Amino acid sequence: MSKAPEVLAELVRNDIVESFHTGHLVMLNSDGSIYKAKGDIDLPIFPRSSVKSLQASAMVRNGLSLPPKLLALTCASHSGSKMHQDAVLEILASAGLGEDALLNATDRPLGEAERLAWGSKAPTRLAMNCSGKHAGMLATCVINGWDTKTYLQQDHPLQQAILKEIETMTGESVANKTFDGCGAPLFAITVLGLAKAIHGITVSADPIHQQIVAACRQYPEMVAGEGRMPTRMMQAVPGMFMKDGAEAVDISSLADGRTLVFKIADGSSRASGTIIEAAYKEWGVTTPDVKVNVYGGTSIVGGIRATL
Repeated sequence: MSKAPEVLAELVRNDIVESFHTGHLVMLNSDGSIYKAKGDIDLPIFPRSSVKSLQASAMVRNGLSLPPKLLALTCASHSGSKMHQDAVLEILASAGLGEDALLNATDRPLGEAERLAWGSKAPTRLAMNCSGKHAGMLATCVINGWDTKTYLQQDHPLQQAILKEIETMTGESVANKTFDGCGAPLFAITVLGLAKAIHGITVSADPIHQQIVAACRQYPEMVAGEGRMPTRMMQAVPGMFMKDGAEAVDISSLADGRTLVFKIADGSSRASGTIIEAAYKEWGVTTPDVKVNVYGGTSIVGGIRATL
């Protein structure tokens, strides 16, 4: 029988707990052993975009060769700035492809400022936050002579390579296969399996894994975007690797292998920063201020606190 999610954060207004967020969380020590667990860490979840580094690993393992800045973008849920979109086009051009080769969903930019600047223009595949990953997938297909029209099918050689990478790194067979919001195949793994994979890629002796994590650390602005939490955290904490995913899935690690993974049950990410800050504080690591205030008019009357 699965365990119920546990409270990970509370919203407090004038000393009364008004709301709370439950979920499943695991913290791993540098040697991969469990430091702390809450909820059901053996629960299969859809990791969403938090596994883009594993998807990118499969691409590089199958011949993708990009400079670090562009490699970081293949691991990204980017904000959709001109810098990001131009970089996607650069990846596609390196494979002799154009924007029309992308088969991901259409969307407006993910970043708040970028979306505001976009205005009422129609959504595009290029602006969609996963376009860097899809460009990397297409470039990998061209390198291997694989069909670029069917690269999102689960039985495509690229997606089979990604599945193999995920199962190898998690040490488990995927529990469910479906499709992500961007249209790419999505595989369910346990919270603990996800943590093992992130710990593994962080401390890996495999040059491919080292290359991918180093690229994300070197170019955190490509992994997310200006002002967004993964970018801010990686810029502020030396050696940190971080990636968020839809429906409030978050992964992060330190250079020594300490790893944090959690999934908030209600899918809301408003407490994510607070949970991350509290977890790293237990490890003696200071992270950027991600305080969430609760207001009564213009006065602060409370906030969100972690309950780890």
